[in-house]
Amino acid sequence: MNPFDLTGQVAIVTGASRGIGLAIAAALARTGARVVLASRKQTDLDGAASQIKAAGGEAIGVAAHTGDAGAVQRLVQAACDVYGGVDILVNNAATNPHFGPILTADEGQWDKILDVNVKGYFRMARAVAPVMEARGGGKIINMASVAGRTPLPGMGVYCVSKAAVLMLTEVLAVELAPSNIQVNAIAPGFVRTKFSAALWGNPQLNEAVLKAVPQHRMAEPEELCGVALYLASSASSYTTGATFVVDGGQLAGATLLV
Repeated sequence: MNPFDLTGQVAIVTGASRGIGLAIAAALARTGARVVLASRKQTDLDGAASQIKAAGGEAIGVAAHTGDAGAVQRLVQAACDVYGGVDILVNNAATNPHFGPILTADEGQWDKILDVNVKGYFRMARAVAPVMEARGGGKIINMASVAGRTPLPGMGVYCVSKAAVLMLTEVLAVELAPSNIQVNAIAPGFVRTKFSAALWGNPQLNEAVLKAVPQHRMAEPEELCGVALYLASSASSYTTGATFVVDGGQLAGATLLV
């Protein structure tokens, strides 16, 4: 049997209307999973689901803000109603409304970033865990960032939130192991998406970013799909509590900048 075959599996992907979330959702669908796409705007989700279905996959879009506990419950219930359960969760939704020195961030910016980037992941995990346990196990993939491992200029609050995601991943991995639920994280470096447009859209910032990456380029969203498929499949049955860095050598090459 192909351990990467996801036929019959049901996946929820948050932040799935574009960028990394959509790329991973499409990859899961190509491998046989039935995918529930989530983000805040239904129109964007309908377009993303149409792309996946046009390529031969199976997908639906459910508008849900992971900062809203009620919306999270409705999202998981929709997956159960339409597809019968949940086997895979990709926590990808994130926000970063503050750019600048960390002490200039106001309380509202802190609250929003932590509510979506950390508590949103927790809410989703809490909602899917009983469903996964009832089905004999499951996979939770948390999208972290190299920002959780090293400070990035102007992104202090975001860095703190992603560091919290790394620890949340380890705590959930330990606590959910008896239920045969594996929990792992992916820590991308710089990825060319709308979310990172402020970096690659500014020539000066873009050049500074690329100097920090030995491959001297940003990743494309599709370059994160390989590790995501591994973590979503039975191939990773003995992998839990781990963080997989996909950064073009950025962390390894940090000493080159000293």
